[in-house]
Formats: sequence, C-alpha cells, structure tokens
Amino acid sequence: MDDGDVVVIGGGYAGVRLAKRLDDTARVTLVDRKEVFFHRVASLRAGVHPEWTHTPFIPYDRLLRHGRVATGKAVRIDTAERQVVLATGERLPYDVVVIATGADYPEPARFTGTTTEEAAKSFAEHQRNVATAEHVLVVGGGPGGVELSAEIRLARPDARVTLAHSGPALLDSTGNARPGRKALAWLESHDIEVRLDSFMSPGNDFGTYRDARGTVIEADLSFWATGTTPNTLWLRLAGHGDWLNEAGRVKVDPALRVEGRPDVFAVGDVNDVSELKVTPAALAQADIATHNIRSYLHSSGKHRKEPRLYRPSRRTPLIVPFGPADGLTVLPVPGGESAVLGSRTTTLAKAKSLMTPYMRRQLGYTAA
Repeated sequence: MDDGDVVVIGGGYAGVRLAKRLDDTARVTLVDRKEVFFHRVASLRAGVHPEWTHTPFIPYDRLLRHGRVATGKAVRIDTAERQVVLATGERLPYDVVVIATGADYPEPARFTGTTTEEAAKSFAEHQRNVATAEHVLVVGGGPGGVELSAEIRLARPDARVTLAHSGPALLDSTGNARPGRKALAWLESHDIEVRLDSFMSPGNDFGTYRDARGTVIEADLSFWATGTTPNTLWLRLAGHGDWLNEAGRVKVDPALRVEGRPDVFAVGDVNDVSELKVTPAALAQADIATHNIRSYLHSSGKHRKEPRLYRPSRRTPLIVPFGPADGLTVLPVPGGESAVLGSRTTTLAKAKSLMTPYMRRQLGYTAA
C-alpha cells in the first residue's frame, strides 16, 4: 500500500464509494456519526411499511479491508496542522481530506440519532402515524413528494391523502412536462388530491395548514418533501465559511477540490456542482475525485499528473417509483427531449428493490 493518509468525512453514497476505491492505495479513515450506512433511497418506503424498517441500514464493517471506519462527528478541519478534529477531541492526520457530509433530508428520509435502534424507532413511529391517520398531507411535488404520496396511498387505501406543490406542475425540475403529467395522472387515479400552485405553511391551530391564498387544510399528519439542506454548518462554525457559497454548499473547482486547497476535496450533495443531486451523480463525482486524489498522493514535480475535470451530468436518469411495481423513469436524450419510460423499466431499475441489493454489494454484503 502506498503512503498517504486520506480522511473521508461522511459515510453516504459518495463517501463510501471513494473510501472503498482508495482502500488499496492509501491509509483511509472514514468518519461518520452513524454506526451504519444509511441507504436513503429505501427510506421513504421504510417510513411507511414495517417490513422495510431495517432495510436501509447496512453495516460498515465489510467496507474497508485495510482502512478503518471511525464513528464520530467531525467538528473542524485544522488546515495548519493538517488534522481532522472530532467532537471527542481525537485528531486524525491527513494528507488529503474529503468532505462528503451530504445533505439533511426532511422526515421520513432521515437517520435520527446515531444508532440503528434510534433510527428504527423513528421509522416505527412514522409507520404508526401513517397507519392511524385519517388525512395525510405531503408538501412538495418533486420526486420525493410524489414517491412518498404513492407509498402512503398504497399502504393506506382508506385514508385521505393530499399532495400540495408550490409550482404549476409536478416534477418540474426535469424540464419536461411529460413526467409531471404522468405522475399527476397516477396520483389522481389513486384518489390522491393534488393541489398545484399551493405554497403551504403551518396554520395558526395545531393540525391546520394554510396556502398562500389563505385556504386552510386540516390534516392529522404531514410530511414536508421540500428540498434538502447541505450539512455544512460545522464548517461555518469552525471558521471555514469562506469555503461555502450563499446556499451553504462547498465551493469546488472542476477537479472537485475546495477552491485554493489542493488537499481538500468535496463530493456529492455537499458541494456546489450544478446538477441534479441524485445518487448516480454522487458516485460519478466520487470516481473522479478518487483519480485526482491518487494523482495528488503519488506523483510530484514534473511527473505530476494533471487532474481529471468533472463535467456535471445533464443526462442523469431520474427514477420515481409509485410503490414497488409502478413509476416513471426520465431518460435524457442527447440533443432532444427526454424520454419518459413507464412501469416495467422503473420496476426493474429501482421500484421493486430500491437499489438495496446493489448497495449491499458495495458494502461487502450479499444482495439479500
């Protein structure tokens, strides 16, 4: 194994991919506050269906053969001493540090606490609430809101379900009207009330919600699928606010390095690369960063290799399940309008298993 200490902060999709690919060529330490990998793709179904409660949790213990996984919270990157400081006071020396802390998602797509038991308890509470609710309100008509609404409807065919979206069409981030129309048709055919151009906020009374026109909706359960927040507050508190843009994302150059810092990289949802923040994009960034970190560690002087530049993807497929056996897939087509594929493709690609076998293999486990 070649010399070089690489500290990867964050054990999500990008962090796991990068740590695994560097394991044979550097001394890798993966730092994460969670004791297991959280397969967020399966979290919406886990928040509704009890049989999926433990599916999103995959242990880290088979990920690295040479490196190690440290459970803890990074609170500072000491660039002078080239050390990552943990909340416990432990200091991890680095030749390269990678920020892969991802983004925080609304409930139920969130890992609550630090242990599997704490997170499973949170999922179980969501499941109980869904099972007993008379009216469920989902706010947000992007991929997460549409998927969650479908899961709730299939689990609770007798409940009232409302999806409120602030925009004029569902799935409007795709830049194509067809996916939104297809999703709307499915939801309405399954007796889900869809309210477009409806910016929601909590009402004055408990269990009430109000749109921008003053219309009041009463619901005994609500989920807000209205976007994500990058997990970078710790960087700001540690004095690295100049690394962040106005949205709180880490500013990176085309080689995925923090601006002005050749030994600090940022990958995945946490950085300011302009593209859909989806799993395939995070994995692609991790691969480019892996190459560039190897080049930085193992070459010098006139033999130093030029880094590869990351080109933001404009053709990343977007897969939106409507439960385990239906959904839509948006497949960008070079030079033309995106193709919208239906239930068969979506079921095979994601809806049935939610990519769980694939992620289990990535962490060294069998697909089952």
